[in-house]
Amino acid sequence: MNIDFGYDATFSWYVVLLCVSGAAMVAMALVRLGEQSDGARMVSGLAGAAFLGYGVYLAFIFQGGTYWMFFQAFILPALLVINFVRTLLAKRSDRQRV
Repeated sequence: MNIDFGYDATFSWYVVLLCVSGAAMVAMALVRLGEQSDGARMVSGLAGAAFLGYGVYLAFIFQGGTYWMFFQAFILPALLVINFVRTLLAKRSDRQRV
């Protein structure tokens, strides 16, 4: 396993955050709550699988050398979480009006 916070904490945190955000996005895609469109669920699932896959690759398969670190990539999970929560709240407010 390549996660060693004592040796390279930046790399280790990056791998952990990739895996956590990827798993969260896949979970949001699998949950059929709210009025989330199929397209939004598909984007969330594909991006989550890519994040999770790259995190697992870096954690277990990567042998050293060059790797890509995209901190901008964490904007997408944040936007997808915001959209997911927004659709849940919209559905809840629609239920209360009826």
